[in-house]
Amino acid sequence: MENKTVNTEVLNDLIEINNDRIVGYQKASEELSPEDNDLKSVFAEMIRQSQQNKSELTQEVQVLGEEPEKGTTNSGKIYRAWMDLKAVFTGHDRHTVLENCEFGEDSAKKAYKAALETEGLSAHLHTLIADQQVSLKQSHDKIKSLRDQYVER
Repeated sequence: MENKTVNTEVLNDLIEINNDRIVGYQKASEELSPEDNDLKSVFAEMIRQSQQNKSELTQEVQVLGEEPEKGTTNSGKIYRAWMDLKAVFTGHDRHTVLENCEFGEDSAKKAYKAALETEGLSAHLHTLIADQQVSLKQSHDKIKSLRDQYVER
């Protein structure tokens, strides 16, 4: 049986995860050197993807008559602070930045997997989330592939 509260909570959790991705990729973009413009365009695409996901999820929360989340997760805030600290010690090389991005992608994958396993999620929302999960997996694989091209210095 569908549960409005469950649906709203799942959607809002995923909105926060997408907000984490947006802020994380903005931060990662700032960490890059000027010669890393190719990665900046990849990160801009990841931001656009999360903005689209967030828009779709927000619309569904509003359809349920609830208020969509606007913030990020606590773990996302902790992760970004860790990224700052790590950058101080390891520098801003491509491998490190991509490694940090992959960590964030892993978190998004876990959140989407958990959402799809939630009991009481409506069929419509399950389909929407599954579709977003497919595109997020492709993004994860792209970041992982890029990271694997660079050896840690």
